[in-house]
Amino acid sequence: MSLALIALTLANAGADAAAGGGGDSGAPLTVVVGNVRSNAGRVHVALCPQKSFLKDDCALEASAPAQKGTTSVTFANVPPGEWAAQVFQDENGNKKVDRNFLGIPKEGVGFSRDAKIVFSPPKWRDAVFSHEAKPQVIHLALRYF
Repeated sequence: MSLALIALTLANAGADAAAGGGGDSGAPLTVVVGNVRSNAGRVHVALCPQKSFLKDDCALEASAPAQKGTTSVTFANVPPGEWAAQVFQDENGNKKVDRNFLGIPKEGVGFSRDAKIVFSPPKWRDAVFSHEAKPQVIHLALRYF
């Protein structure tokens, strides 16, 4: 996890959330994750600027206990800018996406704007969204292969 994270508990959602960096210019961002197949493990969300998209060093990370159907994860203070969310359901609690021998995810994965996964991860341009200095909610669905 990034050194810029501040962990907090959201009483109304029962979620652990994290938000980055100081300053008052940020705003809350909630990621509503659909198609969660079970209550097993946690749903992890990473918010990434372009330079760290599809890498393990995204700027902001948070997770919440998986809830079959829909799980929400809220970041308290996301700076304005262009972001992409990469999400997975960590069903076994090992904090990584498990893959089969071909490299195909065995756990649910998803990206902002429901960016398509066709023979490879999506491109930045398909997952990017703009976040302004006001509260925002985005929706995406996990895919299981």
